[in-house]
Amino acid sequence: MADIHRCPWLDLSKPDYVSYHDLEWGVPVYDDQKMFEFLMLESAQAGLNWYTVLKKRENYRVAFDNFNPVKIAEYDEIKIESLLNNSGIIRNRLKIEASINNARCYLNMVEKEGSFADYLWQFVDGTPIVNHFHRMSDYPTTSLESAQMSNALKQFGFKFVGSTICYAHMQATGMFNDHTVACFRRDEIISSY
Repeated sequence: MADIHRCPWLDLSKPDYVSYHDLEWGVPVYDDQKMFEFLMLESAQAGLNWYTVLKKRENYRVAFDNFNPVKIAEYDEIKIESLLNNSGIIRNRLKIEASINNARCYLNMVEKEGSFADYLWQFVDGTPIVNHFHRMSDYPTTSLESAQMSNALKQFGFKFVGSTICYAHMQATGMFNDHTVACFRRDEIISSY
């Protein structure tokens, strides 16, 4: 296993990070609630690094009713105060309020558009875009597709969904396969399409 090549952004000293890279990152997600979960976590990441959020993901699942948008949409000020006192999550009022707002926007979008996942996948024409990266400097932080997704989500009223957050979301949920050419996961994921 020592000869396995992985993406250059990965800190190999963190087993949970390696597991996330090896099992989840870049695998296409088509489930609405799972897509919402990733978007919530990416939004919480704004201004932070992904590993900070990843370490808190299980705490987020408990604190936010397993990312159930119907329940989150009903959160009130008492629940917000409870979340602000929860040391297991990122205690930022704007991000917490954005999560509640985004759950309401999600429900509105699903009512109007049908599937949330299908709506997001339209920005890559329903098919993963496979990039050909070799080194860290090859990775962009945004794309035309992430800018389009960001604008569309903002029109629905979503918050903390800038183009950079949307690009990270698209990478995580497999809309972009951004594993480097040398990474063992790149071709494994491609073979699952």
